[in-house]
Amino acid sequence: MKKFLALALVAPLLISCSSNKKNAETYNEAWVKDTNGFDILMGQFANNIENLWGFNEVLIAGPKDYVKYTDKYQTRSHINFDEGTITVETIAGTDPAEHLRKAIITTLLMGDDPGSIDLYSDANDVLISRQPFLYGQVVDNTGQPIRWEGRAAKFADYLLQTRLKSRSNGLRIIYSVTISLVPNHLDKRAHKYIAMVRQAARKYGIDESLILAIMQTESSFNPYAVSHADALGLMQVVQHSAGKDVFRSQGKWGTPSRSYLFDPQSNIDTGTAYLAMLNDVYLSGIDNPTSRRYAIITAYNGGAGSVLRIFSNDRVKAVNIINTMTPDDVYQTLTTRHPSAESRRYLSKVNSAQSNYRNAR
Repeated sequence: MKKFLALALVAPLLISCSSNKKNAETYNEAWVKDTNGFDILMGQFANNIENLWGFNEVLIAGPKDYVKYTDKYQTRSHINFDEGTITVETIAGTDPAEHLRKAIITTLLMGDDPGSIDLYSDANDVLISRQPFLYGQVVDNTGQPIRWEGRAAKFADYLLQTRLKSRSNGLRIIYSVTISLVPNHLDKRAHKYIAMVRQAARKYGIDESLILAIMQTESSFNPYAVSHADALGLMQVVQHSAGKDVFRSQGKWGTPSRSYLFDPQSNIDTGTAYLAMLNDVYLSGIDNPTSRRYAIITAYNGGAGSVLRIFSNDRVKAVNIINTMTPDDVYQTLTTRHPSAESRRYLSKVNSAQSNYRNAR
């Protein structure tokens, strides 16, 4: 996701004094250093996986994919929040069923504290919780939700007896079990965060439906969400760009920590605050509220500067041009002329999701 470059993209348009330029340069240097460090970490992590699983089997967590390795990288759990599946796999040569059993139980009963789990290591740091994150999103073979270890263990045994599969990738034998989430798993996850969304909506004057649509599009309400750009959490915020931008606007020093952004309430607050900055500062000159909403959605993904440059390299002129256009024309322009294909699709996805949330009221 590219929204985290927003400050860098709009800085040439919004910052005029030399001291602010110096601050922007320092900010950009910090972002580059952070990005380079993260790239090195990811490269080492992927290499560890490739050495054991093979090049074509490298699987890493993403915005809509929880992937956790354990057992010295021999076992992994993958929750695909888009497809609604849990796949637990192992390449352990000794007693693979027991490795799978432990991973199934742990995955079904893991808590909802993303900050406590390191998705970029093989640490056995996934703890069983009395309030499982997946409770209600998956049911056992008798149709019951799974909260306690006894039920999870029985379900794991059932799965190993009835759904155990194996395949060879030419390097290893991979044993696996796949579980389907309930059909309305997306709604069940969204429901967890409704109160937090309402609080942030009131605090910053942003429509609840827009916040929910952004969350759905960014992460499918996956609080463990991470990206290749090290965007974190439900609304996919990066510490050194959008996160720092919001902190600065709130009079806070430095950048939000990873644990802060993995906390759902803090993440929703920060992401919504950034939407408010786009609405109240960067794109406030756009008069039509619908046109401004289209611009805000696109800017959340690709930055305000990239939105305005579609219309003109001069910020004031770009805003004036937008103000002469109908909302439909603005939408058409953003979804066809934005230089990023991701940003073009993003507006369409968020706009559609927001319509669904509005209609659900």
